[in-house]
Amino acid sequence: MPPLIEVITFDVTHTLIHCPRLGEIYSEVLGRHGIAVEPAAARRLVRTVWQEFACLADPGRDRFREHPEGARGWWQRFLVRFCQHLDAPPPSRFASAELFHRFGQPESWEVYPEVRETLGALKGQGLGLGVISNWDDRLPALLAGLDLVPFFDAVVYSSDVGAEKPGLRIFRQALARLGVAAESALHVGDSRLEDVEGAIAAGMRGLLLDRGGRSRRGGIRDLARLPRLVAAPAATAELVES
Repeated sequence: MPPLIEVITFDVTHTLIHCPRLGEIYSEVLGRHGIAVEPAAARRLVRTVWQEFACLADPGRDRFREHPEGARGWWQRFLVRFCQHLDAPPPSRFASAELFHRFGQPESWEVYPEVRETLGALKGQGLGLGVISNWDDRLPALLAGLDLVPFFDAVVYSSDVGAEKPGLRIFRQALARLGVAAESALHVGDSRLEDVEGAIAAGMRGLLLDRGGRSRRGGIRDLARLPRLVAAPAATAELVES
């Protein structure tokens, strides 16, 4: 029987929060700056460009910190590539600055319906909770604005640590801040590579959150089951990977 879980860490985007108006925000902001894109196309392009940049990323470093102009410069570069896909002219820095501001505001995001109740239940069971996320320096203020910070004992994000998931350093930094051994920690997230495999490489256990039901390799569809799962080690062992 593996050690009992003492701490659970979570990814952020598509795990705790999501941006239901992502396409609409891009369409609205870029439209004001002379670049036309429909919301559905914008949403698809954001995903495409993110995947392109992810393939180039070195998890031993943080993409936002490594850019000469920091996170704002990285997102400007992201938007330039986005516009290249549209055969549109390079966007102005004003467009990039507006998008950067909008996505740092809690009003642009929604917390998934079961998240607050689940986190409260886990805290009530005596578990430590943390965040491990590939995010820039806007994350702490965003989580505070969404009233999620009080649930967490540590918020660890890549631009603060200087390394990204699935690299080991960000997971080890989180374990150190939470004061727990890797074998007693579970990480939950929506990416098999960054979250599950990254956590396992760091000696933790990993659990895939598959909200869309696309994976055939187990996992859970939402977070509501977590309090019951961790209270029943045998059931947890059937789902988590280690």
